[in-house]
Amino acid sequence: MNYYIIIPTFNEEKFISLTLQSIMGQTVLPTKVIVVNDGSTDKTVEIVQSFTEKYSFISLVNNPSEAIHLPGSKVIQAFNKGLETLNENYDFIVKADADLIFPPDYFKTIIRHFKSDSRIGMVGGFAYIKKNNQWVLENLTDKDHIRGAFKAYRKKTFEQIGGLKPAMGWDTLDELLCKFYNWKVVTDKTLQVKHLKPTGASYNKAAQFKQGEAFYSLGYGFWITCIASIKLAFLKKKPLLIFDYLRGFWHAKSSGKPLLVTSEQAKFIRKYRWKKMMYKFFSSKKAML
Repeated sequence: MNYYIIIPTFNEEKFISLTLQSIMGQTVLPTKVIVVNDGSTDKTVEIVQSFTEKYSFISLVNNPSEAIHLPGSKVIQAFNKGLETLNENYDFIVKADADLIFPPDYFKTIIRHFKSDSRIGMVGGFAYIKKNNQWVLENLTDKDHIRGAFKAYRKKTFEQIGGLKPAMGWDTLDELLCKFYNWKVVTDKTLQVKHLKPTGASYNKAAQFKQGEAFYSLGYGFWITCIASIKLAFLKKKPLLIFDYLRGFWHAKSSGKPLLVTSEQAKFIRKYRWKKMMYKFFSSKKAML
């Protein structure tokens, strides 16, 4: 299977070489790697150019943009800039961050999953961060969710969900649309990806309100947003974020911000979310008995 990797990058001089080295060390190499420089002011470009000179399938694309780092819109705008430079001769496409180290068999395993079932639309591993000199699971999401740092999409799936939306919540929306269109999302616990920079480390204050806006844009509604906000804030060990998330939700609602989904998709998403929450609730109750 042919696969392309697009890596949006902004001021990643500390990590980009490690990411590219881990990609070059894959047992099954990508057909193309596009690194999108999103207005970096450090030595990111020079480092990437040292790789493009050695490897013909690595390319650098420059995308001038503002230096402010907001989650969602900026990174996907850069991803889409890279996507514009590619043809459609691929079987699956990967969006990857510039601060990762992939295990050598990562994409070989991804290929195996895609080949095993034609209804698998997305595949990914798990992010690990370094704490006290040990690599531990970055436990911010459910085990059936693929982190936005490393998403692999079957071509047909990617096209059916309409690509990636340049908005906060894109990395949840893609999986929800996969479910809507009856694709399978697969996570593999054996694929441990080293995440060199913890999620959200470079986000500014405004990003905290964007999460609540994202919940609204996904069609969650108020009560699902409340539950999701409480869960995420406690996972991040910052309970006060709950209020920021809810403020973001109400701001989006009161300003008439358009949803990222159709009314039919929003209805499906709410039903799916409630069903999943009820399953978790009753499973935990059963485990306590």
